[in-house]
Amino acid sequence: MTSPASPLIELRHIHFGYGERPVLEGVTLQIPRGKVTALMGASGGGKTTVLRLIGGQHRAQSGAVLFDGQDIGGLDQHGLYQARRRMGMLFQFGALFTDMSVFDNVAFPLREHTHLTAPMVRDIVLMKLEAVGLRGARDLMPSEISGGMARRVALARAMALDPDLMMYDEPFAGLDPISLGTAARLIRQLNNALGLTSIVVSHDLEETFRIADKVVILANGRIAAQGTPEEVRQSTDPLVHQFVSASPEGPVRFHYPALSAAQDFGVSQGGVR
Repeated sequence: MTSPASPLIELRHIHFGYGERPVLEGVTLQIPRGKVTALMGASGGGKTTVLRLIGGQHRAQSGAVLFDGQDIGGLDQHGLYQARRRMGMLFQFGALFTDMSVFDNVAFPLREHTHLTAPMVRDIVLMKLEAVGLRGARDLMPSEISGGMARRVALARAMALDPDLMMYDEPFAGLDPISLGTAARLIRQLNNALGLTSIVVSHDLEETFRIADKVVILANGRIAAQGTPEEVRQSTDPLVHQFVSASPEGPVRFHYPALSAAQDFGVSQGGVR
């Protein structure tokens, strides 16, 4: 039996890459229960890969990913499905079923994974939609609602099975300032009200720092910094400082490594070759 004080998620010395390209190199990380943890860093740093490892879509090449004490990489298909029922995932841009109404989108996981009666499904769906402020939109189609509303419907769907863990992959991408603020506030409120553990992958520094209890900066396959938002802001690491200050100058370069311009354009010291 795991202790309530133990982390819900633990990555131990994780190595993972795509083909010849390493993404995570010896990452060790704990996700505390009942808190909002933000995974941040430059694009391609491995943030979404961490979510996929936790959900079992990928398996680490070495190391262990523990979910409530269980090694995700060692589970068979049945065990993995059981673990996933305790996880909710909000995909980037929502990923709603376009041919289903708002109601049916939220009802989908309940109908797929439980044997609840239709009246019970109806009540749960309406409660989840009420939590995200969209009970009145239940009969609309995804094409009839805004991007911000679609993200909230997707959040209601992700919460349908009352997960212990919620994972958010770029929940603020493409949202206007009002919708962005609403989404951020919802993540924080739902985490507190439902006793969830939340992992937020985001590039939106201000909103994410505002709602996170813990921030982890991934860079170059490793953890560059972690701590409270204020501790990360005060980091003296050049890479972390560049990310937090959004500076174009620093360890993360604008130009991808390449031959010199003279070599690429065929220019010799004496002129054009």
